[in-house]
Amino acid sequence: MRQDQIHAAIRIVKREIRRWQEPVVGVIARESNRDPFLILISCLLSLRTKDKTTDEASHRLFALARTPAAMLKLPLKKIERAIYPVGFYRTKAKSIHQICDRLLDAYGGTVPDSIDELVTLPGVGRKTANLVVTVGYGKPGICVDIHVHRISNRWGYIKTKTPEESEQALRDTLPKRYWITFNDLLVPYGQNLCQPVSPFCSTCKLTSFCDRVGVTRSR
Repeated sequence: MRQDQIHAAIRIVKREIRRWQEPVVGVIARESNRDPFLILISCLLSLRTKDKTTDEASHRLFALARTPAAMLKLPLKKIERAIYPVGFYRTKAKSIHQICDRLLDAYGGTVPDSIDELVTLPGVGRKTANLVVTVGYGKPGICVDIHVHRISNRWGYIKTKTPEESEQALRDTLPKRYWITFNDLLVPYGQNLCQPVSPFCSTCKLTSFCDRVGVTRSR
């Protein structure tokens, strides 16, 4: 994919994803009026976990507490029960307690709006930090998960080996107007059509742009 083709590609993706369910963190963001804390915790829960499980666990947990102070008062076992069966639920419950403690101690209970500060929180990596900054605060950032990393490379738009490299490459090449929404667009596209193994190339409307890098089998 050439640099000048990205605009047409994104227009197509925007149309295509209307038929699929919105990613769970986006739903929680909309329902919570973009509360950075709830976005942070739901994103943490979503790691290595399917959307349906994340959605159900987030709603159970947020029915118990919706602020760092209230969350910290919950016994660890109660958080574990609320978020089970998300992946690594015991580890995530500990991280939630540690995050809330740090937010109250260092930030007065407010979630910081910078990536550099967010990644210092327990269990928070660049993917989560970028998502909080973009979705929670509307500030520029590029959230790169496995779908964004895979599809951007499959298109031939970038050539990287890790999500971290992809974030930097996209910061260098992707027009800034697409930064905030890029993850929201490519996640449902990757979940439903441009899948990791045997993507649905026969029904994809981006075939004229896509270099199909690494695709050995498709449907």
